[in-house]
Amino acid sequence: MRVLAPYLIPVFVCLVPVGQAVAQQAEVEEKTSVTRHVIEAGGQRIAYTATAGTIVLRDDKNKPEASVFYVAYTRDDVTDRSKRPMFYSFNGGPGTASVWMHMGFTGPRRVVYDDEGMMPAPPFRLADNSQSILDIADIVYIDPVGTGFSRMAPGEDPHKFHGVMEDIRSVGEFIRLYTTRNSRWDSPKFLIGESYGTTRAAGLVNYMQDTHQMYFNGVILVSMTGLDYQAGSDVGFALALPHFTATAWYHKALPADLQSKPLKAVLQDAEQFATGAYLDGLVKGDRLSSSERDTIAAQIGRLTGLSKEYVVNSNLRIDRGRFRKELLRARGLTVGRLDSRYTGMDRDAAGATNEYDPAMEAWNGPFAATINDYFRDELKWETDQKYNVWGEVNPWRRDPRNNVGEMLREAMTQNPYLRTLVLASYYDGATDYFTAEYTMSHLDPSGAIRDRVSFAFYESGHMMYVRKPDLAKAKQDIARFVQDALSKGSPARPTTAGRN
Repeated sequence: MRVLAPYLIPVFVCLVPVGQAVAQQAEVEEKTSVTRHVIEAGGQRIAYTATAGTIVLRDDKNKPEASVFYVAYTRDDVTDRSKRPMFYSFNGGPGTASVWMHMGFTGPRRVVYDDEGMMPAPPFRLADNSQSILDIADIVYIDPVGTGFSRMAPGEDPHKFHGVMEDIRSVGEFIRLYTTRNSRWDSPKFLIGESYGTTRAAGLVNYMQDTHQMYFNGVILVSMTGLDYQAGSDVGFALALPHFTATAWYHKALPADLQSKPLKAVLQDAEQFATGAYLDGLVKGDRLSSSERDTIAAQIGRLTGLSKEYVVNSNLRIDRGRFRKELLRARGLTVGRLDSRYTGMDRDAAGATNEYDPAMEAWNGPFAATINDYFRDELKWETDQKYNVWGEVNPWRRDPRNNVGEMLREAMTQNPYLRTLVLASYYDGATDYFTAEYTMSHLDPSGAIRDRVSFAFYESGHMMYVRKPDLAKAKQDIARFVQDALSKGSPARPTTAGRN
């Protein structure tokens, strides 16, 4: 049951430099709205304070550059903040606000989907999130500049914010300011990022150590990107195969003997083949004999639900986008990129790739509608500004000299207490689970950080938390990770453990 304290009063505080133009003030002012609430989470009744606000970022001459919007949730009955973990949370894109994990995963309120995570009919609604992490940690959701309600100062150069390192620096400055102003330097600290947010988190933890001497206890990577690790195109084709297998199994497109097996047993076969005979064959290129090609093509077809002829015509290299169109072509359906459990219908079945991602379309509407209502009705954040679920951050600078995977490795090497947890899903075709395992195992081939890297796996997609069983499992996986990270010196769970 949703309970609001009877004394719920929004508090607005504006700190605007004297003499600044009115138009500029409207873009980069600092203000907050503070409300108080109660939920049931983790089997506890939790009273908490929600603070929606903006913090202005300034250059070395104190000139405002941008305002960063955030929502912070802090538990009210905590007497010793030095023992209370802090989570800094953001999503990805680059160019998307923190709405997804905020309103679907770790926050106190969540968008209502059915038990399997399929979209309900509009109008959409919110419910209390019994799996919120508020029982174990305070949370700050950050909208990077250009997303959500975060805005650049008028006339400011977007290149200051829209790039890998530029983004890391601005988010890092926000974290420094928030931590300082709220006296949380002595709290255990964690980063949790999703999708491109894992790229940000991997680089940010290193940047915060080097630049601000702020050390974190843990980094949680939700639906992890490649972290700039270059595995090579043939390796990429091989690593994608287990995701294809999972997708075909879900849609009952595999041969009967495989279809009758549990998913994890079929995936074990796919993983062994992918990094064994399949990768060996790809590496041979045109030196592959006709008989070897025939054998490999037959096994690829068997494990992906595609015809052997299609595999041969693709030179054994199955493009992810074309797979999504081909798998269910005979049924007139496509499968989702971000969650291949979802299906869509194109104008016709003749194309090479699908026209849209049915998973993204199932998420955009419900999350945008509910968070806009939530800000105004529950958090009392009253503004006519558009909340940019998808912001404009192009062109996005990518400097090949930056390698966030290496930055994460350095951070873990220099901070022996830093741990990393990767949450990965079998039906995520954008950041697939097997590539994530491969990437993490190659950041430091010596194995020096292996015992501080753990994985958790889910039978859903990119946003595993829209599926209720996976939301509950992810909450327990995070709680266990935090407990391990705070019990100094305790062994991390093995990298390949916990695939359940």
